[in-house]
Amino acid sequence: MLLWLTQVLATDIRAFNVFSYITFRAVLATMTALIIAIVLGPRVITRLTQMKIGQAVRSDGPQTHLTKKGTPTMGGVLVLLSITITTLLWADLSNRFIWVALMVTLGFGAIGWVDDYRKVVRGNPKGMSAREKLLWQSLIGLVAATWLAFAVPAPSTEKIWPLFYAWLQSGLEMNLPAKSDLIVPFFKNISYPLGVFGFIALSFCVIVGTSNAVNLTDGADGLAIMPTVMVGAALGVFAYVASSAVYSKYLLFPHIPGAGEMVVFCSSIAGAGLGFLWFNAYPAKVFMGDVGALALGAALGTVAIIVRQEIVLFVMGGVFVAETLSVALQVGWFKWSGGKRIFRMAPVHHHFELKGWHENQVVVRAWIITMLLVLAGLSSLKLR
Repeated sequence: MLLWLTQVLATDIRAFNVFSYITFRAVLATMTALIIAIVLGPRVITRLTQMKIGQAVRSDGPQTHLTKKGTPTMGGVLVLLSITITTLLWADLSNRFIWVALMVTLGFGAIGWVDDYRKVVRGNPKGMSAREKLLWQSLIGLVAATWLAFAVPAPSTEKIWPLFYAWLQSGLEMNLPAKSDLIVPFFKNISYPLGVFGFIALSFCVIVGTSNAVNLTDGADGLAIMPTVMVGAALGVFAYVASSAVYSKYLLFPHIPGAGEMVVFCSSIAGAGLGFLWFNAYPAKVFMGDVGALALGAALGTVAIIVRQEIVLFVMGGVFVAETLSVALQVGWFKWSGGKRIFRMAPVHHHFELKGWHENQVVVRAWIITMLLVLAGLSSLKLR
């Protein structure tokens, strides 16, 4: 929106040409999202409090969490507002990746909103059933994955449908260009062709899996949002490299024309996340809820697919992975052993709390680990 306005003004005033630079718009997007979140934060929190949308707390969890009962939840609405407004203001809205990223983010946010609404407002402790939630996640994930299977290898928006029709005419046997391969980080020439169905299956798992992983991590003040900010910012770096014909060739990365707009989107995630952290830092005045966690996880997964860094996302999001694995192992072992546990409580951040770690210790140490993992992921840019 503002990009279009500055392009019009640039025809007469050359100074407005600076807005054509992705890096400049990325900085503005970060600042805009941060300011929106901080300005709207008190109003959103007040409104949630008036609606009596308070957090329910498990009685079998850490006793220190009992004081959180009644704290406003569904604060992820604030994050989504900041991301959406900022992206619409500073991104190129003709870009084929911007809309799919926004639609996935808002779609998963809507699923989380319904789940939170049923739990908190209607008093249904189960919210959406696991089957219903997975159904809607799968629907959005499959549509997005199918679109990206042809949008990523296509050099422009106009080439997406011709590529799709060519695949249909080949009897569904046509291979995708090499830029759609699964890239193995830290190795110069190792990648695996996926084919259309393989690309869709992998993309679906990344979007849905990352969404639920971030949601499982969101169980302590600031635990999920700061790793999301760091991973999102790092994915923005990969997006910038992938969009540049020069840098992608030099660093042996696939060149994805148009992926540069994901830098603006990632910057809006980072800015909105930092603005939300202002209110979510210990002791939290508001919780993100499923509406924010599901949406942000899906957003990270979508960007990772666009820039062809699914495995790097797995590395940088190691905290999310650990939290998810702890739940899977706990549930699996509990059923197999007839009631025994691996952890005192899952997800694993509760295990450390029950061992005596203060909640703030768990959170800050998770931030430190994420920072190290993000640096490891970024090192794959050159260490190949």
